[in-house]
Amino acid sequence: MAIHPTALVDRRAEIDAGADIGPFVVIDGPVVVGAGTRVLAHAVLNGHTTIGRDNVIHMSAVIGHEPQDVNYRGAPTGVRIGDRNIVREHAEIHRGTDVERPTSIGDDNFLLSQSHVAHDCRLGNRIILATGATLGGHVHVGDLVFVSGNCVVHQHVRIGRLALLRGLSRTSRDVPPFCIMDDTHVVRGINRVGLRRAGFSAEQIRAVQRAFAMLFRTRRNLRHALAEVGAGPITPEVAEVLEFIRSSKRGVCFGPRAVADHDPSS
Repeated sequence: MAIHPTALVDRRAEIDAGADIGPFVVIDGPVVVGAGTRVLAHAVLNGHTTIGRDNVIHMSAVIGHEPQDVNYRGAPTGVRIGDRNIVREHAEIHRGTDVERPTSIGDDNFLLSQSHVAHDCRLGNRIILATGATLGGHVHVGDLVFVSGNCVVHQHVRIGRLALLRGLSRTSRDVPPFCIMDDTHVVRGINRVGLRRAGFSAEQIRAVQRAFAMLFRTRRNLRHALAEVGAGPITPEVAEVLEFIRSSKRGVCFGPRAVADHDPSS
């Protein structure tokens, strides 16, 4: 175990012998750091935070600090982080508000500089939060999502897997799986490149494209659009989209007011 002599490490912390704690790091509380994880200079780890194996926490990142929630009353809440994540400079991951509901992040995620994960968020695997991306409290993010720079996601929003949020976009509605979203929760097409990289076949992509054309190509009564899609052949991917929409409590993103001249998913 390599702990720099200038680091301040709480006696309650559990640091694996294979971890590396850099200069001027502050670990305050019963923090657990797994094997192979590197915590670089000036990072701050607080609370009941558990960090798995082979993560890299870059300079001045803050993980496990008190939630920015008016309902928080000082409970010993926490953060759970899996393996092989990268957390870049000045990124923030706040701990949960409830003891039974830690903020959680899966494996192989990449949180770029100044990204923000608020209290009680749940992130899956292989997600990218670009610089300045901001997730409000209780946001759920599916696997392989890309949230571009300076996007703003309202609290309690769900983002379906393999969705892509374009830079400077914002949403207070749920973002369906496989879509490209921009502006204010507007679906512009499907994340065709992301689907290909994830191993989707041409047939699977065409099925998703057909469903999205019926659901989101123009703004229409979504209940009628769901019935229309559900009446035809349904692949597992299309079924995932339909279930996501039907289970939404906030409402989902909608299509553009007029058909675009160019389909950005092509």
